[in-house]
Amino acid sequence: MGPLIEGCILGLTLAIFFGFGPVLFALIQTTIHRGFFPGLLLAIGIFLSDLALVTLCFLGAIQIINKPENHLAFGIISGIVLIIFGIVTYTRKIQLGTENNQNKDIKIQTPNFITYILKGFFLNFANPFVWIFWMGVVVGITANYGADIRSLVIFFSASLLTVLATDILKCFASYKIKRFLTTYIMQWINRVAGIGLVLFGIFLILRVLLKF
Repeated sequence: MGPLIEGCILGLTLAIFFGFGPVLFALIQTTIHRGFFPGLLLAIGIFLSDLALVTLCFLGAIQIINKPENHLAFGIISGIVLIIFGIVTYTRKIQLGTENNQNKDIKIQTPNFITYILKGFFLNFANPFVWIFWMGVVVGITANYGADIRSLVIFFSASLLTVLATDILKCFASYKIKRFLTTYIMQWINRVAGIGLVLFGIFLILRVLLKF
C-alpha cells in the first residue's frame, strides 16, 4: 500500500481508538449546544493540535515530555485542564430561543470563533495518550520511509485530514439530531459530557501519581 492509503487507515484507526475520549464529548456537546459551525471550529482546533503534535515529534520536542522526571507535572497539568473543561461544561446553562420570544432586550453572549478553535486544540493537546500515539507513529513511519519527505508528507496529510473528516461527520450527525432534543435532554448531555471530562482528568492524574 502507498502512503496515501496507509495514512487514511491510520486516520480511521485514530478516530476509532480515541473516539470515545474527551474530544468526542466536546464535539457532541458543542455542536448540539452551539450549532454546526462552532462544532466545525472545534474540529479544526483538534486538527491543528494533531498537526502541532506531529511537528513537535519530528522536531524532537517530544523527548522533553517523554523524560520520566517530567511525567508527573505533565500528567497533573493535563488532568487539571480536562477537569476544568468538565466543570465548565457541567455547569453551563441551556438557553434555547423560541419563535414566540418577544423580549429583544435579552442578549445571549456567543463566544468568539477563536475560543472554539483554542478549546479543541487544548483538549486534544492535553491528552497524553494522543502524544504517545503520535510519538509511536512518527518513529515507526520515519523508520519505514526514511528520508523520503514526499511520502512522509502524503502519509501524515492523509491521516490528519481523515481524522478531521470523521470529526466533521460527528458534528454533522450531532447537528441533525439537535431538532429532536429538548432543553431538559440537552442539559443532561452537558452534564454527561462534563462528568466524562472530569472523570478522564481524574484518571490521568491518578494514573501518573500511581506510576510516580
